[in-house]
Amino acid sequence: MKQATRLVHAGRRPAAHYGMVNTPVYHASTVLFDNLAAFDASQADPFAGVHYGRLGTPTQFAFEQAVAELEGAHGAVSTCSGLAAIATALLSVVAAGDHLLVADNVYGPTRKLCDGLLARLGIETEYVDPLISAEALAACFRDNTRALFVEAPGSLTFEISDVPALAAVARARGACVIADNTWGTPIYFDAFAHGIDLSVHAATKYIVGHSDAMLGVVNCRDAEYYRAVRHTSIALGYCAGPDDVYLGARGLRTLGQRLPVHEANGLVLANWLAEQPAVARVLHPARADHPQHHLWQRDFTGACGLFAIELIPADRQRLAALIDGLAYYGLGASWGGYESLVLPVTPAASRTATHWQAPGPLLRIHAGLEDIADLIDDMAAGLARYTAA
Repeated sequence: MKQATRLVHAGRRPAAHYGMVNTPVYHASTVLFDNLAAFDASQADPFAGVHYGRLGTPTQFAFEQAVAELEGAHGAVSTCSGLAAIATALLSVVAAGDHLLVADNVYGPTRKLCDGLLARLGIETEYVDPLISAEALAACFRDNTRALFVEAPGSLTFEISDVPALAAVARARGACVIADNTWGTPIYFDAFAHGIDLSVHAATKYIVGHSDAMLGVVNCRDAEYYRAVRHTSIALGYCAGPDDVYLGARGLRTLGQRLPVHEANGLVLANWLAEQPAVARVLHPARADHPQHHLWQRDFTGACGLFAIELIPADRQRLAALIDGLAYYGLGASWGGYESLVLPVTPAASRTATHWQAPGPLLRIHAGLEDIADLIDDMAAGLARYTAA
């Protein structure tokens, strides 16, 4: 089955739902059983069948089956947000007294989770340069190192780790390799082929695709990891809402059509921005001037619409003039929806293993599905305001 066909058909069972093309939304808590024998049988395996709303409904199972099939996972576990998926993945493999290695360019809430909740639970996090060599990473491992967490590329500064090399080091030492694969998506980055054990997605973003649902998912390499992640999710009480799961499954059907437009708009916009006097540099992995462009070429089959630019130095008032007058770019923290967004970010404030140095402000941009000419015209006017005397 080719990818486009898989996106349309994965996880759907119309015959099980009176011929409905999409698996219906099951709003459910209590599940009734015909008799005691059926109830007893249901308790034998919490991963088989429908037992209780929090443990999964046909809507949830259809989404999980589809996203697992798309990424080639043994199984998937959905959660109520991307951060919940990250927490579930981490807590399924680390415990009190363990040591965790995390790339220094990860999503801010991931760092807060590690420095807050995980620290209180007695789990030590050590941050490493996302561009660390395999040899240097090997020296960071201890007897109690249980996992390596990477985000490639980082969603603020867009460094790309050499994921296969780092994953090989971790797996040779019996550690789990977890990747936040939201930027690459299951379509543009084959996590399991590159050594990942748990591939985490903020499905809120490209999988849902319409900025109208909160959803996360963990795709698991094998049955052992799947059972650990599912048990952890159940123990934490994480339960993705039925409407959000439905929107995630619906979004998957058009993911293959939306992503190429995001990619094309993002690249055209990035290339145009690179020629503008107000832009000091463009951080886009698919551009030849990106420092790890060779890794993107080797490991990825495409790029999404998210990248960043460093502007020439100016005060906050000038930055406000640029942003506040934009017509087609919203000012918002998420990405992956159909709309374009901008967000000023300060990565230097959160780095500990590395130093981020940029004289001018960093502006993260998400290229949506609008006409690229409109996006360029709007940004041109914004840059003119930024540099106005």
